[in-house]
Amino acid sequence: MSETAIEVAGLRKRYGDDEAVAGVDLTVARGEVLSLLGPNGAGKATTVEILEGFRHRDGGTVRVLGEDPGTAGRRWRSRIGVVWQCEALTPRLTVRAVVRHFAGYYPRPRDPDAVVGMVGLGERAGARVASLSGGQRRRLDVALGIVGRPELLFLDEPTTGFDPRARRDFWSLVGGLARGGATVVLTTHHLEEAEALADRVCVLARGRVRALGTPSTLGGRASARATVGWSADGRRREVRTDEPTRLVGELATLFSGEVPELSVHRPTLEEVYLDLIGEAGRERGGGPGLPDAPGGRRAGTEVTA
Repeated sequence: MSETAIEVAGLRKRYGDDEAVAGVDLTVARGEVLSLLGPNGAGKATTVEILEGFRHRDGGTVRVLGEDPGTAGRRWRSRIGVVWQCEALTPRLTVRAVVRHFAGYYPRPRDPDAVVGMVGLGERAGARVASLSGGQRRRLDVALGIVGRPELLFLDEPTTGFDPRARRDFWSLVGGLARGGATVVLTTHHLEEAEALADRVCVLARGRVRALGTPSTLGGRASARATVGWSADGRRREVRTDEPTRLVGELATLFSGEVPELSVHRPTLEEVYLDLIGEAGRERGGGPGLPDAPGGRRAGTEVTA
């Protein structure tokens, strides 16, 4: 069995004059959790629908679980799971009945009652879908996506309507699926979710891959300058530096101990993401106009307060 779950090269899709996907290259390893990020219209949905076999491409090559999704048959489809952004429309059936019905489509499904419990609907198993809250319906969608024991799971905004506790429970569920060998492709607008779940993050904008890497290194995040802040003489001071540890040490010496209102900030995933898609300024690690280290030198060589 190949170690690669998804292989994409030169993927293109056009709608009239609009090139929604403009040459995407992407490889996803088996057992990896990949998060797709991007603004509306970036090409995320089109790319995922091509990978799922629901939309034809105009160019490029695509292999998903060793097959071309554009021509793959029912046996291949039984190996993938999809959690759509829209909810399941089966209002008159009970939660248990819906999950059992969908389990019948797969050759080796999980136990439906166990799946209902996995998504936190055990106490609502006998309730009709129409009586569920929005968040509970979303949990049912997740149950339908995983009941077939998929090798590859596509999650499209899976935690919409979840409260913070339910969202974290879901993260644990996805982590367990990945540890069990499932590959997960997650589309989300929750940057915290991508950071918590993803092994790698792919940022799409205008149909192209703008950045691809781990959440901690995306867009040079790990090596970006830190912003060190402190208070002195009634004023707030901030300095961007490549050496925050040295600067903090010099500040501690200068103040003979605790540094007033000390803070050290590196760019968040959200800041890097916004910068990559062009919705934030080009400055990383803080607002515009923050000074470099005092005297124009590398930070840590001189401090004044």
